[in-house]
Amino acid sequence: MRNQLNFKKNNMLPKFLLADNSQVLPDKIFVIHNEQPRFIVGCEVEGFTIDQEIYWIDEEPASEELKSELLEQAEEFMDLELEYEEELYLLENEEEAEDNKEKPK
Repeated sequence: MRNQLNFKKNNMLPKFLLADNSQVLPDKIFVIHNEQPRFIVGCEVEGFTIDQEIYWIDEEPASEELKSELLEQAEEFMDLELEYEEELYLLENEEEAEDNKEKPK
């Protein structure tokens, strides 16, 4: 029963997460791979390969092909998430501007 609960819990967790430590490292972002082999990639917000550092939580895979594939997936995730955040920000600003137009002064 306990293994089933762990399995269900792990399947609900996202494959990748974004994190930051903006008070200490304002220009750095971290992409966390939450599945085996787990790792964290620290990079500049402006680019995934800029000042990149990889921290392996689990044993580092011997396969360079696997590492390359995982890093490619992490970069794609980061790019899509940042693009989505930008679109969301623009949408919220448009809605706010429309609300301000509709309010009588």
